[in-house]
Amino acid sequence: MTVDIHRAPLREIPADTLYRILWLRVQVFVVEQEAAYPELDGRDLEPDAELLWAEEGGQVIATLRVLHDGDNARIGRVATALSARGRGVAADLMRPAVARAEERWPRHPILLDAQQHLAPWYGRFGFAADGDVFHEDGIPHVPMRRGVR
Repeated sequence: MTVDIHRAPLREIPADTLYRILWLRVQVFVVEQEAAYPELDGRDLEPDAELLWAEEGGQVIATLRVLHDGDNARIGRVATALSARGRGVAADLMRPAVARAEERWPRHPILLDAQQHLAPWYGRFGFAADGDVFHEDGIPHVPMRRGVR
């Protein structure tokens, strides 16, 4: 099946697609990773926020968001369905997310908080550790930064 990549602000996403995006985020972060936290944090509603997602056969199989965070861009909520892992789908979202952040905010570095075991994966996209490991919901994370190009 073909994987289609999409990007839009929240207000332009059809309700059923948005439901599937948010369902996937809850499945990965709250259920699978057992991190009881407010997944719906209000940041998706910010005027500069954009969601990217991958669909296959009408199902959302991966998603992330791009935010404007003061003097930085930020990529977050990177989630991939278990059935889509190891297929390069998340990488297919990261490349356009980085490009979009650089297009919209060309003089701003891009930040993200990576789960520690995924830091080398994010390194493939030009991110480097930018601080000490911290624990969020019992999961070790590392702040990462991709400098201005």
